[in-house]
Amino acid sequence: MNSDNAVLIVVDMQNGFISEKSAPIIPPVVDFVRQWRDAGRPYVLTRFLNSPGSLFERLIGWSRLETSPEIDLIPELQEFEDDAVAILDKPNLYSYFSAEGLELAESHGWTDFVVVGIATESCVLKTATDAFEHGWIPWVVTDAVYSHAGEEAHAAGLLVTSRFIGRKQLITSAEALTGDLYTPGATPRRAAS
Repeated sequence: MNSDNAVLIVVDMQNGFISEKSAPIIPPVVDFVRQWRDAGRPYVLTRFLNSPGSLFERLIGWSRLETSPEIDLIPELQEFEDDAVAILDKPNLYSYFSAEGLELAESHGWTDFVVVGIATESCVLKTATDAFEHGWIPWVVTDAVYSHAGEEAHAAGLLVTSRFIGRKQLITSAEALTGDLYTPGATPRRAAS
């Protein structure tokens, strides 16, 4: 990992995604964000925003996360809002890589995207895969991601993510915080469009 150009993407740690199944991931994510921030590294907090009549509602039957308090970041992360590079809203998007997300990445020169949050099989997977497809290096922190749908969805998400971006890109919190990881043969740069 090129820790000088790494950014932490904290994916959708919102009230509406916290369930009995996903609540245990809150302390590991908060601890990771705290250590990342205290090391002086940049991070972005994302929020998924659904809208009435969206494809999420029409095709998947997902009508949640349309209004506050469901769309709000969990209280445990609110202390980190002021130090974030951005709080990126994702209207009807799984991925961090909206036009605004791309602009942030390019303007800051980020090459490595460290991903934590919810949900492993959807927004985490899509963010990591999009970083990969844009020519950046994704890292998924396995002990700081989870699914509101539970263990089966989480495990499936990790499996598919490892197939999409490579097994070595799935790391632990301890590995991510040391920042001394290296992907042989990788050039941490934006691919030509």
